[in-house]
Formats: sequence, structure tokens, C-alpha cells
Amino acid sequence: MSNIYEISVPTASGGSKSLSEYKGKVLLIVNVASKCGFTPQYAGLEKLNQQWKDQGLVVLGVPCNDFGGQEPGSSEEIQEFCSLNYGVTFEVLGKVTILGEDRHPLYALLTEQAEQQGDVKWNFEKFLISKEGTIAGRFSSRVAPEDAELTEAIEKLL
Repeated sequence: MSNIYEISVPTASGGSKSLSEYKGKVLLIVNVASKCGFTPQYAGLEKLNQQWKDQGLVVLGVPCNDFGGQEPGSSEEIQEFCSLNYGVTFEVLGKVTILGEDRHPLYALLTEQAEQQGDVKWNFEKFLISKEGTIAGRFSSRVAPEDAELTEAIEKLL
């Protein structure tokens, strides 16, 4: 697959949705986990969501258990954790695998087409997608949602 809009992702409720639903929006795709040192970034991601959702930013949380078993929960448990602990209102999808042979097609595309290629290194790595569906940036876990490097990149795309 060469286009992000050709990919479908699992929803938290067990269904599936096409990323083509987000054409014309700026996407911030983040692999998330509930038991990680970077988990407090949920608060910053929600702040970005609140600040720019009306201008066309969509934050998508993609739970994965690939790093240290730090997302062992079911979809229901993940949703409840995000809501209760961080007031998350952005969409948190169903859990996927993002490393190895079984990695989800979304992460195959992201890690092969980003300027900085290669596997995701840890939870809360961020991929910024333009309104046209191209990868506009890749940010490590250490780049917090409120860091200027990320916020300026988002502003530029909106």
C-alpha cells in the first residue's frame, strides 16, 4: 500500500474504519500505552486535540503492547483508563502490532515512507500526516506534545 487513505484500522469497539474518513484533515498518529513512562503525554495530546480539532487536527491514539508489555489491557480497559486519568476525548483505536512480521499495514507504511525510516523505537512516537495524506514529520517519544518542534509543524499544516 502506498497511500494512507487505503488503510483501515481497528476501532476500539471491535469494528474497522478506513483512514480515508480523514481526507483533508491533519492527522497526528501516536502509538500509545497505559503503563509507560511517557503515558502522561496523553494530557498533552488531549490539549493539542482541544486546541486544534476545530481547525482540522485529528489526534489518533493507536494502542500497542509491543514495548515492554506496557499496554496489556483490553480495548474497554484502555478507553476507561484514558478517559478517567487524562480526560481523553480524541479517538483511541483498537490495539495493533507495530513491530515485526505481523505489524499493522498502517505502521508498515509509516515506517517505510517517513523521511526517517525504520521501526518505531518506543511508545508515544508520533507521525504527522498532511491534509493530502503524506507523512509530514516523525517525532520520537521524547518530543512531548507541547514541544515547539511538534506544535510548529502542526500549525504549518493547518
